[in-house]
Amino acid sequence: MNASDVVSDDMDIELVAFSVAGLKHCLEITKILEIRRWSAVTALPHAPAEVLGVMNLRGAVIPIYDLAARFELGDTKPSERNVVIVCAVGDKSIGLLVEAVSEIITVRKDAIQATPDVQSEATRDCIVGVISIEQEMTRVINIDFVATEKSVERV
Repeated sequence: MNASDVVSDDMDIELVAFSVAGLKHCLEITKILEIRRWSAVTALPHAPAEVLGVMNLRGAVIPIYDLAARFELGDTKPSERNVVIVCAVGDKSIGLLVEAVSEIITVRKDAIQATPDVQSEATRDCIVGVISIEQEMTRVINIDFVATEKSVERV
């Protein structure tokens, strides 16, 4: 997936901005089902380190990922100040533990710059591109990468 896959050339895109490990990230709003306060999860044996456990969401059991751990940025210490972004990934839902959600950003597609070539396939896979907003670089994440088993093995 690359920046051109996100939206057609002549459209604006809405992104939800949030912080992970003190860094600004964002995700296309159409991928988000809901944003909820952190609540305890049920741990699973032998789950990858970035999977905190599962949560019951109106009868559906969904995995909760620590996005900081998933991106190898350290672990998030879950607290009542954190939020879980529930996302649609294909035909399933997952939750992302993040520090806080900050705003909704509307940008033109051409404002999303390609992920710089940093000699890391994992970086290119997890980040669709970057946006410069008020002198700060915001990473546009690829939600499909977060939830794939193959990527869990590579990161």
